[in-house]
Amino acid sequence: MAPRILIISLNYRTPEMTLRSVRAALRAMEGLRAEIVVVDNDSGDGSFEVMQTALQTEDWAQGAPIRLVQSGHNGGFGAGNNVGLRMAMTDGGAPDYCYILNSDAFPAPDALRLLVDHLETHPEAGFSGSYIHGLEGDPHVTAFRFPSLWSELEGAMRFGPVTRLLRRHVVPMGIPEATQKVDWLAGASMLMRREVLDEIGLFDETFFLYFEETDLCHRAAQAGYETHYVRESHVAHIGSESTGMKTWDRVPGFWLDSRWHYFTKTHGRGYAALATLLHLTGGLLWRLRRVLQRKDRADPLRFLRDLFIHDLKALVRPLPGKRRAAPTKAVRVAAKAQTE
Repeated sequence: MAPRILIISLNYRTPEMTLRSVRAALRAMEGLRAEIVVVDNDSGDGSFEVMQTALQTEDWAQGAPIRLVQSGHNGGFGAGNNVGLRMAMTDGGAPDYCYILNSDAFPAPDALRLLVDHLETHPEAGFSGSYIHGLEGDPHVTAFRFPSLWSELEGAMRFGPVTRLLRRHVVPMGIPEATQKVDWLAGASMLMRREVLDEIGLFDETFFLYFEETDLCHRAAQAGYETHYVRESHVAHIGSESTGMKTWDRVPGFWLDSRWHYFTKTHGRGYAALATLLHLTGGLLWRLRRVLQRKDRADPLRFLRDLFIHDLKALVRPLPGKRRAAPTKAVRVAAKAQTE
């Protein structure tokens, strides 16, 4: 029997674009046993009502397997997607796969089927993700290595000889020319085995935005599951429509929080502090070279100062309690017990 797929689309104040993405998802799920859950992440701007009216009145949505729900609060990207990931299919059964699709991402008609076929034939992989490109066909870098001490130095230093020396530690992997194993993928188009989520848990809701996919793929890798980049699966993506990243003047606190949490969670506080020290060292060397060679500024304003102050405060702050999203299986068992 064909696998069951639950598609999660997370909206935050982009209702028209989300509906456009949902229409593309409907085309991509033709011939598949799939349903869509649209989660409005407490937009508070009328987005929910706009989407509700469209789904009730527009011809393309009539009879389509789409549900619209509210998150109840904006806990960020991971928390919002978790609302959908905790849901069952409309008949109460569990999906075999969960597919997260950004609200500004538009899969090609065969994109989802190719991801499903890949996981069906590669049991070693827990997650699969698409080749992402812009609306004009420009490729987006979405395949990455896990961040490390050396990647912090290399990324901040921006110096060709150092990059070549540390090439195995550079986080962005460029654009793979063929399907391959990677460390982690951007979550614009990612298919996940439900059994893997049952085992490792959902997105860590401590992350408000950024590093949550990195952490999820890291936990999957620790549990023995690979993440695969499927080059044949194509998805168009605008990017940063909800986050506003393209217009940042200063790096927001939630990005700094996420970076620190990732390093401390995966390697401990000492490692996180050393990663920051290496980033500061590389950043200062870059700034010296920028002055000497009259290069343009590459970082947001006061980035190194913000990074140093933030991480120094985090280093001396008492350790927080652990937060981890409950596995989907545990949620379903608990829900079933309450109805019996």
